[in-house]
Amino acid sequence: MRRFSADYLERTRQGMWSDSREALADLDLPNRQRVLDVGCGTGELTRVLDTETPSETTVIGVDADPALLTVARQETGLQMCRGDASRLPVRTDAADLVVCQALLINLPDPSLAVREFVRVSDDFVAAIEPDNRAVTVSSTIDSEERLEREARETFLRGVDTDVALGGRVRELFEAAGLTDVRTRRYQHEKRTEPPYSAAALRSAARKASGAGLADHREELERATSTAAYDDLRRRWREMGRSVVDGMRAGEYERVERVPFDVTVGRVPANGLAGGR
Repeated sequence: MRRFSADYLERTRQGMWSDSREALADLDLPNRQRVLDVGCGTGELTRVLDTETPSETTVIGVDADPALLTVARQETGLQMCRGDASRLPVRTDAADLVVCQALLINLPDPSLAVREFVRVSDDFVAAIEPDNRAVTVSSTIDSEERLEREARETFLRGVDTDVALGGRVRELFEAAGLTDVRTRRYQHEKRTEPPYSAAALRSAARKASGAGLADHREELERATSTAAYDDLRRRWREMGRSVVDGMRAGEYERVERVPFDVTVGRVPANGLAGGR
């Protein structure tokens, strides 16, 4: 399973549910009583689930990384539990909704986790997963659009999990025996424009230093070579300096759109889904 720092999760998921929660409609959150957020990370989705469910609902976050759980507890004040997505430390039928966000794309065999979700839920299973192949970026810096596309395509060749899973989660759900499977697409839009936030300024600094690209060095080098990575990083840093200059002039704007597919399935009443 791929691992991430709390800082990385904060940058990539910032503001995801702040403006629209329509994509969560199929989770039937007002009628949930026992919710498990698997692979909760620092608890961004866990907090939303707690807000959107009745006050008496129990919402618990689960993650394999104790460092992320520490942040999640501090940030949300909610119940957290350490556990592996493929071997959840809870009893069968413990929840009426088991949900994950950007988890399956980081697992070597996501079907194992889905089957475990089915075991743990007595009603609904949901997954909110991005299609990283369909990400688009527009920018006032022409080289940013080109380099973002080059880096993304190279990363997709070098990563060892299916980070473009997106809408194909439906196939995993149906294979696990879930019924009434539905998918709703949500476009997570991250916009940078004047006046620039502190987060936007930090992001620009990371571009100029090459730190943002270095987060994915292993995958980029695996797809090409160390020399090719070094060349990409050099061009990336030049682009980053242009971004910083554009910000200083108050002229820089950027829009990134990441499509997330929200897939929901129902556990059959006879409890036979996934071979139970």
